[in-house]
Amino acid sequence: MSEIKIPAQSRTEFGKGFARRARVAGQVPAVVYGHGSEPVHITLPGHELMMALKTPNVLLSLDIEGRDELVIPKAIQRDALKGFLVHVDLLVVKRGEKVTVEIPVQTEGDLAPGGNLLEHVLNTLPVEAEATHIPEAVVVSIAGLEAGASVLAKDITLPAGATLAVDADAVVLHVVAGQAAEETAEGTEG
Repeated sequence: MSEIKIPAQSRTEFGKGFARRARVAGQVPAVVYGHGSEPVHITLPGHELMMALKTPNVLLSLDIEGRDELVIPKAIQRDALKGFLVHVDLLVVKRGEKVTVEIPVQTEGDLAPGGNLLEHVLNTLPVEAEATHIPEAVVVSIAGLEAGASVLAKDITLPAGATLAVDADAVVLHVVAGQAAEETAEGTEG
């Protein structure tokens, strides 16, 4: 995973009024915390941050007035109606440090014929990985799975260096029989 470098400015003003003025100026209020240090309040360029956050678990290299900090997004607040960034909490990480993150679960292949449905019990999979090598996603093959089949967390092949941070027997995907198939079967019995 590559690092995205973003310039940041320290801030001493707080509250709704300041946050509103910052957003109008194209900035997003943020807080950097972690490793036992005092939280640092900053503003970040809104467009650059929005583009960077399109990548799940992106690694950001912040230039806070000459001091570099490596961070990952911990909490992102968006406007409920318009979707713009309201506030971001960022967690300081160190190279070589393991962090727990949730990575998206993607599927490939087709289910067995018969109108079955795939239920995503977990849309993301909690894993522990080195901060500078966080996987972007995990891909699971569902080819040929039939109704009643489940994919457990322990069945998923994780990228090198990543370990599960969830119970190994947790159900990630489950194949459910489609209702159309059930109705057809019932109609032929009677």
